[in-house]
Amino acid sequence: MHDDIHFYEPSKGHGLPHDPFNAIVGPRPIGWISSQDAQGRLNLAPYSFFNAFNYIPPIIGFSSVGRKDSLNNIEQTGEFVWNLATRPLAEAMNQSCAMVAPEVNEFELAGLTTAASRIVSVPRVAETPVSFECKVTQIIQLQRADKELVPSWLILGEVVAVHIARHLLKDGIYDTAAAEPILRGGGPADYFQLGPEALFKMHRPR
Repeated sequence: MHDDIHFYEPSKGHGLPHDPFNAIVGPRPIGWISSQDAQGRLNLAPYSFFNAFNYIPPIIGFSSVGRKDSLNNIEQTGEFVWNLATRPLAEAMNQSCAMVAPEVNEFELAGLTTAASRIVSVPRVAETPVSFECKVTQIIQLQRADKELVPSWLILGEVVAVHIARHLLKDGIYDTAAAEPILRGGGPADYFQLGPEALFKMHRPR
């Protein structure tokens, strides 16, 4: 039976051509984060470690593996915007993850337009149908089980404003599939597109 299971301890290596961790915990929603530094220089970057963590108030979070411009900017201003990555915007999203200097504006690099937010000072991606304006609640440096710090930071933010394209509200209910969200899979280049064929319903037991 054990021959049918590949077992490994991450600290000792996985012994495979590519680390399977990201593929197993996936596909994952993409944290497409816009931010700006104290001087107003803009940054836009996608993060594959992203999700929602609370209803009231709504709190979302993403992890910066390594100290990146988004983290530096958010530490300075306490604000960021999450922008929904969709299939029509996939190429632009991919362009925005290029490793460039802090002074490079990824909105311009990816051919995207800025849209003013209503509450925070950080702009949104005008082309996306959904965005969340956020104010930081916590920035937590991650650590190992033995308490040794690792160079990754979890950024949590309260959603203080929501923008939704009206065509995605069907009888007042948000249509997830209609937005054509893309999700990050494993491997160096794997993404998934969510469509209506993936939907099934299952109510909680009473």
